[in-house]
Amino acid sequence: MAGGDLPPLARAQKLWAAAAAALFLIAIGFLGFALSTRVMIAFAVGWVILQIFGFVGAVKVAKGDFAHPLFKAQVMLHVVALGLLAAVMVRVLF
Repeated sequence: MAGGDLPPLARAQKLWAAAAAALFLIAIGFLGFALSTRVMIAFAVGWVILQIFGFVGAVKVAKGDFAHPLFKAQVMLHVVALGLLAAVMVRVLF
């Protein structure tokens, strides 16, 4: 950046950014699992694409603030998707 250093992130911003990164890594891991086992490929690919467009759009609207309510809503949306995935896995395994 030509103007100098960026301001440091607040604790809440770091927390929400880390949560988003963890969810994205879980989605990428599930995509690898889905491709190797040929199970739920459409969900895995769609979830990764939804995360990419959702997080980029939310950060763009929030002007880079990871603690913005829109970004928090995106994170919680993907937490719900992870919960639904866990429910499907539990249903299949038990």
